Amino acid sequence: MRLISEKKTLTIPKGINLDNGSRLAPVTLVYETLGELAPNHDNAVLICHALSGDSHVAGFLPDDPGDAHPGWWDLMVGPGKPIDTNKYFVICANVIGGCRGSTGPASINPATGRPWGLDFPVLTIRDMVRVQKMLVDHLGIPRLLAVIGGSLGGMQVLEWSLTYPEMMAGAMPLATTMRHSALAIAFNEIARQAIMADPAWNHGDYYAGPGPGTGLAVARMIGHVTYLSDTALRQKFGRRLQDKNDFSFNFDVDFQVESYLHHQGTKFVHRFDANSFLYITKAADYFDVCRRHGDDSRVKAFARARTRYMVVSFTSDWLYPTSEAREMVKAMKKNNIEVSFCEIKADCGHDAFLLPNPRLAELIRGFLDSLAGQ
Repeated sequence: MRLISEKKTLTIPKGINLDNGSRLAPVTLVYETLGELAPNHDNAVLICHALSGDSHVAGFLPDDPGDAHPGWWDLMVGPGKPIDTNKYFVICANVIGGCRGSTGPASINPATGRPWGLDFPVLTIRDMVRVQKMLVDHLGIPRLLAVIGGSLGGMQVLEWSLTYPEMMAGAMPLATTMRHSALAIAFNEIARQAIMADPAWNHGDYYAGPGPGTGLAVARMIGHVTYLSDTALRQKFGRRLQDKNDFSFNFDVDFQVESYLHHQGTKFVHRFDANSFLYITKAADYFDVCRRHGDDSRVKAFARARTRYMVVSFTSDWLYPTSEAREMVKAMKKNNIEVSFCEIKADCGHDAFLLPNPRLAELIRGFLDSLAGQ
C-alpha cells in the first residue's frame, strides 16, 4: 500500500525577528505530516532535512503518477520502518531560505512585488528553527518526542536542543558538526563563487531569465564530491572511461566519474534555486553552537541542554569526521547529559545517513522506542 503524503502550508503574517536584526514578514512554511497525532500529543517526531532536501521526507505525493519520486528518507520513514508512522506523527518542513515552497529568495518581496533575490535577509540555523517552533506550536504539540536530522538537518537538531531545551524528549543529530571547519567553509565558498561567477546570475536578479545554471551545476558538483569518499569513488568508478576505449585528447568527458558529476549537476539545476544555495550554505557556515551558546566553549555550549542525545557519525565522512562528533559527545558528558554515541562503519562518505544501513535503522528504531517508553 502506497504511503501518501500531502504538502501543507503555514503562513505567519507577522513573520519573525531574525538574528541579523531585521524582520522577515510574512513567512510561509511548507510542511508535510505522516501518521496520526496521539490524543495526548506525545508521539510527534520532527525530521530536519539537509541542504538539498525538502518537506517531502517519505511516501508519495497525490499527484505522483507512479513510484518514481518517494520522499528523500523513504527508506527510514513509513509503516513498520524505523520511524514508524503507525506509531509516530512525523513532521518535516522545508526550511525558510529554501526553494520548495517556504519563504526564500525566489519568493515575492511584498514591498516590491518582485522576487526577493539578494534583498532577502541572510539567515541563520536558529532563524530556521524558530519558524519550525511556530509550526509545532500551530499543530498543538507541547513537546516533541524527538528531533532527528543529518548534516544541515543535524545542525537544526542541535539548535533545537539548545534554543528550546524543554521541547523534546530526545535529539538525534546524524553526520553533523557543532561548527564548520575551515575546510567545510572553503568548499562552500568555492561553490558560492561558482554561482556568482556565472554571468546569468546577474547579482541575484535572474528570475526573469534563464538563471545561472552552469554556475549552480558546478556548485553542486563541488558539494557532491564532499558528500562522497575516496573509497566510494574508487569502487564505483575507478579510472574507467565513459562510453569509449581511449582518451579523447580534448576536454570532453572521458571518465565515468566526470559523467556522473555532470549528471548530478544537471539534475540539481532543475530542482533547486541558485540563491537558495547561497543563503543555506552561508547559514551552515555561520552555525556555531560554541559561539552562539557558550562563549566559544564546547562545554558551556551544552549547559542549557535537557534532552537525551543519540549522536551518530560514519567512518568515511571526512566532511564532518568522527573526531568532531566525539568532541560533541565529550562536551555533553561534561554537563552530565545522557548521551549515546555510535560510529558506524560505512564506505560511502558523508551521505551514508541517506543510504540503506541496517545499523543506523536499528539505532533509530531503538532510540525512539526508548523515548516512547518514558
